[in-house]
Amino acid sequence: MPASAKKAFALRLDPALYAAIERLAADELRSANAEIEVLLREALARRGVSPKVAAPPRRGRPPKEESGS
Repeated sequence: MPASAKKAFALRLDPALYAAIERLAADELRSANAEIEVLLREALARRGVSPKVAAPPRRGRPPKEESGS
């Protein structure tokens, strides 16, 4: 799995809760998924938990490998 991949999983939410998240996300110009992530990070921070910061995704073409021939 690449270092930049995020964990995907099914999340069941009350429809009214999801609608509220969608409204918040629209106000912040985010997707609902990104808004859920922000809300979870804020909730963890309030509890004094700081998740490890993931390395940013690597962009561009990978460097050429030197051939030993």
